[in-house]
Amino acid sequence: MPPATPNDPVALGLAALASTLGEGRRAQRFLDLTGIGTDELRARAGEPALLAALLRFLEAHEPDLIAVAGALGVEPELLVEARRELERGGP
Repeated sequence: MPPATPNDPVALGLAALASTLGEGRRAQRFLDLTGIGTDELRARAGEPALLAALLRFLEAHEPDLIAVAGALGVEPELLVEARRELERGGP
């Protein structure tokens, strides 16, 4: 299901987070690589830095980036741009 506002980097990041956490192996790899615990993840889920880190994680493995973009109904490039915007301090 695509996010309600696909041009909003926070909305895209949150949708990508939900999609990532909905796939067991991808979710576990993200948690293992970042060292973040589930409680901290819940507490920080809306933070631009965390969302940018998630999107960078997806970018690092193109099949994940493509799978999540497909699940959201957006082009992978839109997720990359959302990460850039989040890192710049947007939206």
